[in-house]
Amino acid sequence: MTGLPVGQGAAIATAVLWTLSALAWTAAGRQIGALAVSFLRLVIACLLLAAHGQIVRGRWLPTDADASTWALLGISGVLGFFLSDLCLLKAFLLIGPRRSLLIQSLVPPIAAVVSWLCLDDALTPRHWLAMGVTIAGVAWVILDRADGQACSEAERRRGTGLALVAAVAQAVGFVLTKQGLGDYDPVAATFVRILGAMGGYVLLVTALGRWHAMWRACKQARAMAVVALGALVGPFLGVVFSLVALRYCPAGVATTIFSTTPVLILPFAILVHRERVTARALAGAAVAVLGVGLLAT
Repeated sequence: MTGLPVGQGAAIATAVLWTLSALAWTAAGRQIGALAVSFLRLVIACLLLAAHGQIVRGRWLPTDADASTWALLGISGVLGFFLSDLCLLKAFLLIGPRRSLLIQSLVPPIAAVVSWLCLDDALTPRHWLAMGVTIAGVAWVILDRADGQACSEAERRRGTGLALVAAVAQAVGFVLTKQGLGDYDPVAATFVRILGAMGGYVLLVTALGRWHAMWRACKQARAMAVVALGALVGPFLGVVFSLVALRYCPAGVATTIFSTTPVLILPFAILVHRERVTARALAGAAVAVLGVGLLAT
């Protein structure tokens, strides 16, 4: 029983760290753009994970992963850390981190459906009810036009669409990660996923001719400090604490606590971003988190 508080504390720390990383990347994105933040944060995360691998596992790179692991985790990284995060960070700038993260509450039910269709994972009536509750909570907030940061209707539609694409890509990436992880070290697996995503970013930045923009972004010390902070608390410390949580408390409890980011970000949205949050938005966020909790237990 003594391990349970440790696990719950680590899960709460994970949710807080992921919330802080979203805020950091939103702030940096307004200075150097979503693409620069998406790419440079992963460069920094690679350096941190390489150092961690050398200290803990005695190797800088995850060279002990087999070809199948590289393939599945690499593709999941392209979907989860490249396509999903690029869309999500752009959504942060268009509709704000609070609403964007709320839409990410759809990831667990989407992943459950994908697993059901592709892996024959069973879904009980309770699971279907939980997914319906989650979707209802998210829709309740999205359809509340009096809620959210100041943005045009076009920005609202585009940001919502990008956040939905991010949720689907993240969910499919999660299913591929489950297939590819096996008994492999989870932190090293995260590194494989990030390296896969880096390939996507290199191709995109090259195709768009944005390398000079990346270099200019690196010269903005304040923005880079924020990006580095986001990389530290998100892909690095957030992953480490999530693993501690999953080790010391039930997965359903940990996953439920992880999913509270849409609620945790509310005070920041009100105090930092000066968003006007309606009672309907508060209720919708609570309903969405309740749905995820039902799905996880």
